[in-house]
Amino acid sequence: MAKRDYYEVLGVEKGASEDELKKAYRRLAMKHHPDRNAGDTAAEGRFKEAKEAYEVLTDAQKRAAYDRFGHAGIDPSLRGGPGGGGAGFDPNEAFGDLFGDVFGEIFGGAGGRRRGGGPQVFRGADLRYGLALDLEQAVHGATVEIEVPTLVGCKTCDSTGSAKGSAPETCVTCAGHGVVRMQQGFFSVQQTCPRCRGSGKLVKDPCRACRGRGRVEDSKRLSVKVPAGVDEGDRIRLGGEGQAGENGGPAGDLYVEIAVRPHPIFAREGADLQCEVPISFTKAALGGEVEVPTLDGRATVKVPAGTQTGRVFRLRGKGVKPVRGGPQGDLLCRVALETPVELTREQKAMLEQFESSLHAKGGRHTPKEASWFDGVKEFFSREE
Repeated sequence: MAKRDYYEVLGVEKGASEDELKKAYRRLAMKHHPDRNAGDTAAEGRFKEAKEAYEVLTDAQKRAAYDRFGHAGIDPSLRGGPGGGGAGFDPNEAFGDLFGDVFGEIFGGAGGRRRGGGPQVFRGADLRYGLALDLEQAVHGATVEIEVPTLVGCKTCDSTGSAKGSAPETCVTCAGHGVVRMQQGFFSVQQTCPRCRGSGKLVKDPCRACRGRGRVEDSKRLSVKVPAGVDEGDRIRLGGEGQAGENGGPAGDLYVEIAVRPHPIFAREGADLQCEVPISFTKAALGGEVEVPTLDGRATVKVPAGTQTGRVFRLRGKGVKPVRGGPQGDLLCRVALETPVELTREQKAMLEQFESSLHAKGGRHTPKEASWFDGVKEFFSREE
Protein backbone atom coordinates (compact mmCIF):
# COMPACT_ATOMS: atom_id res chain seq x y z
CA MET A 1 0.00 0.00 0.00
CA ALA A 2 1.33 3.46 -0.92
CA LYS A 3 2.56 5.55 1.96
CA ARG A 4 0.72 8.75 2.84
CA ASP A 5 2.44 12.10 2.55
CA TYR A 6 4.35 12.77 5.79
CA TYR A 7 3.05 16.34 6.03
CA GLU A 8 -0.50 15.04 5.62
CA VAL A 9 0.12 12.42 8.33
CA LEU A 10 1.11 15.11 10.85
CA GLY A 11 -1.48 17.58 9.60
CA VAL A 12 1.00 20.41 8.94
CA GLU A 13 2.01 22.58 5.99
CA LYS A 14 5.11 21.72 3.96
CA GLY A 15 7.05 24.67 5.40
CA ALA A 16 6.22 23.79 9.01
CA SER A 17 8.85 24.63 11.61
CA GLU A 18 10.39 22.07 13.96
CA ASP A 19 8.22 23.38 16.82
CA GLU A 20 5.09 22.93 14.71
CA LEU A 21 6.16 19.40 13.78
CA LYS A 22 6.84 18.56 17.41
CA LYS A 23 3.48 19.93 18.57
CA ALA A 24 1.61 18.00 15.87
CA TYR A 25 3.49 14.78 16.65
CA ARG A 26 2.91 15.15 20.40
CA ARG A 27 -0.83 15.56 19.82
CA LEU A 28 -1.03 12.44 17.63
CA ALA A 29 1.23 10.41 19.93
CA MET A 30 -0.93 11.20 22.95
CA LYS A 31 -4.08 10.25 21.01
CA HIS A 32 -2.87 7.02 19.40
CA HIS A 33 -0.25 5.77 21.90
CA PRO A 34 -0.57 1.97 22.40
CA ASP A 35 -0.71 2.44 26.18
CA ARG A 36 -3.94 4.39 25.72
CA ASN A 37 -5.39 2.13 23.03
CA ALA A 38 -4.71 -1.39 24.23
CA GLY A 39 -5.53 -3.95 21.54
CA ASP A 40 -6.38 -1.30 18.90
CA THR A 41 -4.17 -2.24 15.94
CA ALA A 42 -5.46 0.70 13.89
CA ALA A 43 -4.36 3.18 16.55
CA GLU A 44 -0.99 1.45 16.81
CA GLY A 45 -0.56 1.78 13.06
CA ARG A 46 -1.38 5.49 13.15
CA PHE A 47 1.08 5.97 16.02
CA LYS A 48 3.87 4.27 14.04
CA GLU A 49 2.97 6.28 10.94
CA ALA A 50 3.17 9.56 12.88
CA LYS A 51 6.44 8.54 14.48
CA GLU A 52 8.00 7.69 11.11
CA ALA A 53 6.85 11.01 9.63
CA TYR A 54 8.22 12.96 12.61
CA GLU A 55 11.62 11.21 12.46
CA VAL A 56 12.05 12.01 8.77
CA LEU A 57 10.82 15.62 8.86
CA THR A 58 12.95 16.56 11.89
CA ASP A 59 16.10 15.24 10.23
CA ALA A 60 17.39 18.06 7.99
CA GLN A 61 19.05 15.77 5.43
CA LYS A 62 16.16 13.32 5.20
CA ARG A 63 13.63 16.12 4.97
CA ALA A 64 15.53 17.75 2.10
CA ALA A 65 15.65 14.41 0.25
CA TYR A 66 11.95 13.79 0.94
CA ASP A 67 10.89 17.27 -0.20
CA ARG A 68 12.75 16.75 -3.48
CA PHE A 69 12.09 13.09 -4.31
CA GLY A 70 9.22 12.07 -2.01
CA HIS A 71 9.37 8.65 -0.36
CA ALA A 72 11.86 7.46 -2.98
CA GLY A 73 14.37 9.98 -1.62
CA ILE A 74 14.64 8.17 1.71
CA ASP A 75 13.68 4.58 0.86
CA PRO A 76 16.10 2.86 -1.57
CA SER A 77 13.55 0.10 -2.26
CA LEU A 78 11.30 2.67 -3.95
CA ARG A 79 13.96 3.91 -6.38
CA GLY A 80 13.29 2.14 -9.62
CA GLY A 81 11.51 2.31 -12.93
CA PRO A 82 12.55 4.48 -15.85
CA GLY A 83 15.42 6.76 -14.91
CA GLY A 84 15.42 5.45 -11.36
CA GLY A 85 18.55 3.32 -11.64
CA GLY A 86 16.83 0.06 -10.79
CA ALA A 87 16.76 -1.72 -7.44
CA GLY A 88 19.33 -0.50 -4.95
CA PHE A 89 20.23 2.61 -6.99
CA ASP A 90 21.68 5.37 -4.85
CA PRO A 91 22.08 8.74 -6.64
CA ASN A 92 24.72 9.86 -4.15
CA GLU A 93 26.78 6.72 -4.69
CA ALA A 94 26.40 6.96 -8.46
CA PHE A 95 27.61 10.54 -8.40
CA GLY A 96 30.66 9.49 -6.41
CA ASP A 97 31.39 6.66 -8.84
CA LEU A 98 31.29 8.86 -11.93
CA PHE A 99 33.22 11.80 -10.54
CA GLY A 100 35.36 10.15 -7.90
CA ASP A 101 38.68 11.56 -9.09
CA VAL A 102 37.36 15.07 -9.50
CA PHE A 103 35.48 15.31 -6.23
CA GLY A 104 37.11 12.50 -4.23
CA GLU A 105 38.67 14.78 -1.65
CA ILE A 106 35.34 16.48 -1.02
CA PHE A 107 32.99 13.50 -1.01
CA GLY A 108 35.43 10.80 0.13
CA GLY A 109 35.16 8.52 -2.90
CA ALA A 110 32.38 6.03 -3.66
CA GLY A 111 30.37 5.14 -0.61
CA GLY A 112 32.97 5.78 2.06
CA ARG A 113 36.03 7.68 3.16
CA ARG A 114 39.59 6.71 2.31
CA ARG A 115 42.62 6.65 4.56
CA GLY A 116 45.21 8.40 2.42
CA GLY A 117 45.77 6.14 -0.57
CA GLY A 118 44.50 3.07 1.26
CA PRO A 119 41.18 1.24 1.19
CA GLN A 120 37.86 2.85 1.96
CA VAL A 121 36.53 2.99 5.48
CA PHE A 122 32.83 3.01 6.27
CA ARG A 123 31.16 4.73 9.21
CA GLY A 124 28.87 2.51 11.24
CA ALA A 125 25.12 2.97 11.02
CA ASP A 126 23.27 5.23 13.45
CA LEU A 127 20.84 3.50 15.79
CA ARG A 128 17.59 4.62 17.39
CA TYR A 129 16.32 3.45 20.76
CA GLY A 130 12.84 4.21 22.11
CA LEU A 131 12.99 5.05 25.82
CA ALA A 132 9.69 5.17 27.74
CA LEU A 133 9.75 7.39 30.83
CA ASP A 134 7.34 8.17 33.61
CA LEU A 135 6.21 11.81 33.75
CA GLU A 136 8.20 12.33 36.95
CA GLN A 137 11.40 11.13 35.24
CA ALA A 138 10.82 13.41 32.26
CA VAL A 139 10.14 16.46 34.44
CA HIS A 140 12.89 15.99 37.04
CA GLY A 141 15.47 14.14 34.93
CA ALA A 142 16.87 10.68 35.55
CA THR A 143 19.71 8.31 34.78
CA VAL A 144 18.40 5.20 33.02
CA GLU A 145 20.22 1.98 32.14
CA ILE A 146 19.40 0.60 28.69
CA GLU A 147 20.52 -2.45 26.72
CA VAL A 148 21.05 -1.86 23.01
CA PRO A 149 21.48 -4.60 20.36
CA THR A 150 24.16 -3.59 17.89
CA LEU A 151 27.11 -4.72 15.75
CA VAL A 152 30.51 -4.50 17.44
CA GLY A 153 34.04 -5.27 16.31
CA CYS A 154 34.90 -8.97 16.52
CA LYS A 155 37.35 -9.54 19.38
CA THR A 156 38.33 -13.02 18.15
CA CYS A 157 39.96 -11.66 14.98
CA ASP A 158 40.46 -8.07 16.14
CA SER A 159 37.93 -6.96 13.49
CA THR A 160 40.08 -8.26 10.60
CA GLY A 161 37.65 -11.01 9.59
CA SER A 162 40.49 -13.55 9.29
CA ALA A 163 40.93 -16.64 11.41
CA LYS A 164 43.64 -16.69 14.06
CA GLY A 165 47.07 -17.22 12.52
CA SER A 166 46.10 -15.78 9.16
CA ALA A 167 45.67 -12.29 7.78
CA PRO A 168 43.66 -10.69 4.97
CA GLU A 169 45.42 -10.56 1.62
CA THR A 170 45.70 -7.49 -0.57
CA CYS A 171 43.07 -7.48 -3.30
CA VAL A 172 44.84 -7.91 -6.65
CA THR A 173 42.00 -6.25 -8.56
CA CYS A 174 42.35 -2.84 -6.89
CA ALA A 175 45.87 -3.32 -5.45
CA GLY A 176 44.52 -2.60 -1.97
CA HIS A 177 42.97 0.77 -2.85
CA GLY A 178 39.36 -0.39 -2.56
CA VAL A 179 38.43 1.31 -5.83
CA VAL A 180 39.07 0.73 -9.52
CA ARG A 181 39.37 3.49 -12.12
CA MET A 182 38.89 3.85 -15.82
CA GLN A 183 39.70 6.87 -17.96
CA GLN A 184 36.79 8.10 -20.06
CA GLY A 185 37.76 11.20 -21.94
CA PHE A 186 38.22 14.13 -19.61
CA PHE A 187 36.94 12.28 -16.56
CA SER A 188 38.50 9.49 -14.57
CA VAL A 189 35.66 7.12 -13.69
CA GLN A 190 36.02 5.53 -10.27
CA GLN A 191 33.89 2.87 -8.58
CA THR A 192 34.04 0.59 -5.60
CA CYS A 193 36.07 -2.54 -6.27
CA PRO A 194 33.56 -5.31 -7.05
CA ARG A 195 35.86 -8.02 -5.70
CA CYS A 196 36.72 -6.71 -2.22
CA ARG A 197 33.77 -4.28 -1.97
CA GLY A 198 35.99 -1.37 -1.04
CA SER A 199 37.99 -3.00 1.74
CA GLY A 200 41.17 -3.43 -0.29
CA LYS A 201 41.59 -6.84 1.35
CA LEU A 202 40.35 -10.38 0.73
CA VAL A 203 39.72 -12.82 3.54
CA LYS A 204 40.85 -16.29 2.48
CA ASP A 205 40.46 -18.00 5.86
CA PRO A 206 37.43 -16.35 7.54
CA CYS A 207 37.09 -16.08 11.30
CA ARG A 208 34.49 -18.52 12.60
CA ALA A 209 33.12 -16.07 15.14
CA CYS A 210 32.21 -13.33 12.66
CA ARG A 211 32.30 -15.38 9.41
CA GLY A 212 34.78 -12.98 7.88
CA ARG A 213 32.72 -9.85 8.43
CA GLY A 214 34.88 -8.39 11.20
CA ARG A 215 31.76 -7.53 13.21
CA VAL A 216 29.41 -9.58 15.38
CA GLU A 217 25.96 -9.05 16.80
CA ASP A 218 26.04 -8.12 20.43
CA SER A 219 24.30 -5.92 22.98
CA LYS A 220 25.72 -3.35 25.32
CA ARG A 221 24.47 -1.68 28.45
CA LEU A 222 24.58 2.07 28.49
CA SER A 223 23.75 4.67 31.09
CA VAL A 224 21.58 7.45 29.63
CA LYS A 225 21.45 10.73 31.50
CA VAL A 226 18.02 12.22 30.81
CA PRO A 227 17.99 16.00 31.41
CA ALA A 228 15.11 17.53 33.35
CA GLY A 229 12.25 18.85 31.24
CA VAL A 230 12.41 16.51 28.23
CA ASP A 231 9.16 15.88 26.41
CA GLU A 232 7.57 13.39 24.03
CA GLY A 233 9.62 13.09 20.83
CA ASP A 234 12.82 14.67 22.18
CA ARG A 235 16.05 12.90 21.20
CA ILE A 236 19.30 12.40 23.11
CA ARG A 237 22.40 11.76 21.01
CA LEU A 238 25.08 9.39 22.30
CA GLY A 239 28.06 9.88 20.01
CA GLY A 240 29.93 6.75 18.90
CA GLU A 241 27.45 4.35 20.50
CA GLY A 242 25.91 3.14 17.23
CA GLN A 243 27.09 0.25 15.09
CA ALA A 244 30.80 -0.35 14.63
CA GLY A 245 32.33 0.93 11.40
CA GLU A 246 33.90 -1.21 8.68
CA ASN A 247 37.58 -1.31 7.74
CA GLY A 248 38.44 0.72 10.82
CA GLY A 249 35.79 3.35 10.19
CA PRO A 250 34.21 5.28 13.08
CA ALA A 251 31.17 3.96 14.90
CA GLY A 252 27.77 5.54 14.29
CA ASP A 253 25.73 7.39 16.88
CA LEU A 254 22.86 6.25 19.05
CA TYR A 255 19.74 8.42 19.20
CA VAL A 256 17.56 7.82 22.24
CA GLU A 257 14.01 8.96 21.47
CA ILE A 258 11.87 9.88 24.45
CA ALA A 259 8.31 8.64 24.94
CA VAL A 260 6.40 9.72 28.06
CA ARG A 261 3.90 7.28 29.57
CA PRO A 262 0.39 8.60 30.33
CA HIS A 263 0.08 9.74 33.97
CA PRO A 264 -2.96 8.81 36.10
CA ILE A 265 -3.30 12.37 37.48
CA PHE A 266 -1.43 14.89 35.34
CA ALA A 267 -1.42 15.76 31.66
CA ARG A 268 1.35 17.90 30.17
CA GLU A 269 0.83 20.70 27.69
CA GLY A 270 4.11 22.41 26.89
CA ALA A 271 5.56 23.70 30.15
CA ASP A 272 2.24 23.48 32.01
CA LEU A 273 0.71 20.55 33.87
CA GLN A 274 -3.03 20.00 34.15
CA CYS A 275 -5.10 17.99 36.59
CA GLU A 276 -8.73 17.59 37.59
CA VAL A 277 -9.67 18.22 41.23
CA PRO A 278 -13.00 16.78 42.43
CA ILE A 279 -14.71 18.79 45.19
CA SER A 280 -17.96 18.27 47.05
CA PHE A 281 -21.12 20.29 46.53
CA THR A 282 -20.78 21.69 50.04
CA LYS A 283 -17.17 22.77 49.52
CA ALA A 284 -18.06 24.48 46.25
CA ALA A 285 -21.02 26.32 47.82
CA LEU A 286 -19.42 27.39 51.11
CA GLY A 287 -15.78 27.65 50.05
CA GLY A 288 -12.73 26.30 51.83
CA GLU A 289 -9.34 24.78 51.16
CA VAL A 290 -8.59 21.77 48.99
CA GLU A 291 -5.34 19.81 49.07
CA VAL A 292 -3.98 19.02 45.60
CA PRO A 293 -0.98 16.93 44.48
CA THR A 294 1.98 18.36 42.59
CA LEU A 295 5.10 16.64 41.27
CA ASP A 296 7.02 18.29 44.11
CA GLY A 297 4.66 17.35 46.94
CA ARG A 298 1.34 18.71 48.15
CA ALA A 299 -0.18 22.15 47.81
CA THR A 300 -3.34 23.88 49.01
CA VAL A 301 -5.90 25.64 46.83
CA LYS A 302 -8.31 28.16 48.36
CA VAL A 303 -11.75 27.60 46.88
CA PRO A 304 -14.01 30.67 47.17
CA ALA A 305 -17.70 30.28 48.03
CA GLY A 306 -19.91 29.75 44.99
CA THR A 307 -17.23 28.04 42.89
CA GLN A 308 -18.65 26.49 39.72
CA THR A 309 -17.54 23.27 38.09
CA GLY A 310 -14.89 23.75 35.40
CA ARG A 311 -13.23 26.70 37.12
CA VAL A 312 -9.43 26.60 36.79
CA PHE A 313 -7.01 27.51 39.58
CA ARG A 314 -3.41 28.26 38.61
CA LEU A 315 -0.48 27.33 40.84
CA ARG A 316 2.45 29.38 39.63
CA GLY A 317 5.78 27.61 39.09
CA LYS A 318 4.40 24.13 39.77
CA GLY A 319 4.74 22.98 36.18
CA VAL A 320 7.78 21.97 34.11
CA LYS A 321 11.09 23.73 33.53
CA PRO A 322 11.61 23.27 29.75
CA VAL A 323 14.81 21.47 28.78
CA ARG A 324 15.64 24.15 26.19
CA GLY A 325 15.25 27.01 28.67
CA GLY A 326 12.46 29.43 29.46
CA PRO A 327 10.28 30.08 32.52
CA GLN A 328 8.90 27.23 34.58
CA GLY A 329 5.32 26.35 33.75
CA ASP A 330 2.28 26.29 36.03
CA LEU A 331 -0.09 23.66 37.40
CA LEU A 332 -3.67 24.20 36.22
CA CYS A 333 -6.25 22.61 38.54
CA ARG A 334 -9.68 22.26 37.00
CA VAL A 335 -12.56 21.90 39.47
CA ALA A 336 -14.96 18.99 38.94
CA LEU A 337 -18.07 19.19 41.12
CA GLU A 338 -19.10 15.80 42.51
CA THR A 339 -22.79 15.04 42.79
CA PRO A 340 -23.64 13.08 45.95
CA VAL A 341 -24.71 9.46 45.32
CA GLU A 342 -26.42 6.72 47.36
CA LEU A 343 -28.36 9.23 49.48
CA THR A 344 -30.48 8.09 52.42
CA ARG A 345 -34.15 9.01 52.69
CA GLU A 346 -33.30 11.63 55.28
CA GLN A 347 -30.59 13.18 53.10
CA LYS A 348 -32.95 13.33 50.12
CA ALA A 349 -35.55 15.08 52.24
CA MET A 350 -32.98 17.61 53.42
CA LEU A 351 -31.94 18.36 49.83
CA GLU A 352 -35.57 18.78 48.73
CA GLN A 353 -36.13 21.17 51.61
CA PHE A 354 -32.95 23.04 50.68
CA GLU A 355 -34.06 23.29 47.03
CA SER A 356 -37.44 24.68 48.08
CA SER A 357 -35.76 27.27 50.27
CA LEU A 358 -33.72 28.53 47.34
CA HIS A 359 -36.79 29.23 45.22
CA ALA A 360 -38.83 30.56 48.14
CA LYS A 361 -36.35 33.34 48.80
CA GLY A 362 -36.60 34.51 45.21
CA GLY A 363 -32.82 34.88 44.89
CA ARG A 364 -30.64 34.04 41.93
CA HIS A 365 -28.64 31.21 43.48
CA THR A 366 -27.94 29.44 40.18
CA PRO A 367 -26.39 32.08 37.91
CA LYS A 368 -25.60 29.76 35.00
CA GLU A 369 -29.02 28.12 35.02
CA ALA A 370 -30.80 31.46 35.20
CA SER A 371 -28.76 32.99 32.38
CA TRP A 372 -29.26 29.86 30.28
CA PHE A 373 -33.05 29.98 30.64
CA ASP A 374 -33.01 33.69 29.85
CA GLY A 375 -31.14 32.87 26.64
CA VAL A 376 -33.66 30.12 25.78
CA LYS A 377 -36.59 32.50 26.26
CA GLU A 378 -34.95 35.12 24.05
CA PHE A 379 -34.28 32.50 21.37
CA PHE A 380 -37.87 31.32 21.23
CA SER A 381 -39.18 34.86 21.28
CA ARG A 382 -37.18 35.55 18.10
CA GLU A 383 -38.69 32.42 16.52
CA GLU A 384 -42.20 33.79 17.13
